[in-house]
Amino acid sequence: MDHIENDEQFKGLQVNKGTSEQPTVNPYMNFKRFKRKEYTAAEYVDGILKGNIAILSQAVTLIESSKSEHQKIAQEVIEKCLPYTGNSIRVGITGVPGAGKSTSIDVFGMHLIKQHHRVAVLAIDPSSEVSKGSILGDKTRMEKLSQAKDAFIRPSPSAGSLGGVARKTRETIILCEAAGFDRIIIETVGVGQSETAVHSMVDFFLLIQLAGTGDELQGIKRGIMEMADGIVINKADGSNIEKAKLAQSHFKNALHLFPLPASGWAPKVLTYSGYYEIGIDEVWQMIDEYIAFVKKNGYFEHRRNEQSKYWMYETINERLKSNFYNNKKVQSELAECEQLVLDSKISSFVAASRVLELYFSEKNNNE
Repeated sequence: MDHIENDEQFKGLQVNKGTSEQPTVNPYMNFKRFKRKEYTAAEYVDGILKGNIAILSQAVTLIESSKSEHQKIAQEVIEKCLPYTGNSIRVGITGVPGAGKSTSIDVFGMHLIKQHHRVAVLAIDPSSEVSKGSILGDKTRMEKLSQAKDAFIRPSPSAGSLGGVARKTRETIILCEAAGFDRIIIETVGVGQSETAVHSMVDFFLLIQLAGTGDELQGIKRGIMEMADGIVINKADGSNIEKAKLAQSHFKNALHLFPLPASGWAPKVLTYSGYYEIGIDEVWQMIDEYIAFVKKNGYFEHRRNEQSKYWMYETINERLKSNFYNNKKVQSELAECEQLVLDSKISSFVAASRVLELYFSEKNNNE
């Protein structure tokens, strides 16, 4: 478009045409360079066993994928990695939001690396019920560990799975062990959901609590307390030391009300400061003592076997659920029954029976 300012009557004034709007993406960019290489199952396994972090990360992404073609390769990779697993100590860490789980893991991880261990952290981020997305920002709170050579941090969305633990965390543990990580730390979303899922995949379950936030006994929930192998009171520093000691005595007294766990181990209550790195040695000494104790009395192997059995049934349940909801006839019947329920023409229980009967009758006919 020509400008009026360029007319003869405006001598000495000139406006250039300018340039057209430029594309936001560099037209000379070679997109082929950024295409991720796809590996075969054998290449994945070879890379994992060599400790290649890039291939390990891509294999975990493969496991988390819901695509059937990805799942097929993922299961083959897991199967081939199994003989190289089982040599790590798995520690689950939970606690109320703000208890300092991520800061503590940063310090715990560096403590273990100094003792020549290789540390994998599987941090679980809560998924939004609205957008279904996750921030996946745990690495930002693990500044030292995220830069350590012998550490691998993998934030994963909880994706609505029970217990605040990612659905594929169990399989990710297998890959990390095969890659040579001998200490696996799993951070859960936090107390509030059932923590059964994380308890069913770790050797030691650590509960982090805070002092000075009100009545400490409100933080004692029977379910979580019975699962905890150890309790630690964080932020025991400065003017908060006395409050932490008081909370420690409250928790110790409360533990006497519970029966002795199946492991035969009496859970301990310690105080520490993740921020100032006070009492970290004592926390890991407690964990090492527990592992030695349960290995000696045979409970360590028993618990691992029970966990394997538990996850076999969990996988069966997941596959059955997926098969049911992906059935075309079931999807059609569900939509129809849902509307009938909303119109108050049939009850929820009758609707459920109708859909299930359709599913089972179709299965019987196919047989």
